[in-house]
Amino acid sequence: MSGSEETIIVNANVEITTLSLQAIVENAKKIAGANERGFYRVDTAEKVSEMISKFLLENNFEAYVENIENYS
Repeated sequence: MSGSEETIIVNANVEITTLSLQAIVENAKKIAGANERGFYRVDTAEKVSEMISKFLLENNFEAYVENIENYS
């Protein structure tokens, strides 16, 4: 991640839809492409992490967690 804020990696269980996961896997495969044997070498778990982290940074997760009303 780039930016002026310091970040840390937090391992957490996150609930997403199966359609979201399918889209990430399909798009990651398209980007990575198949090797000469037709296999895709992509870490889909890492890609899920990257996509969620990017979404949280771009959509001001900090402001969301600062609002105590979001905790109910």
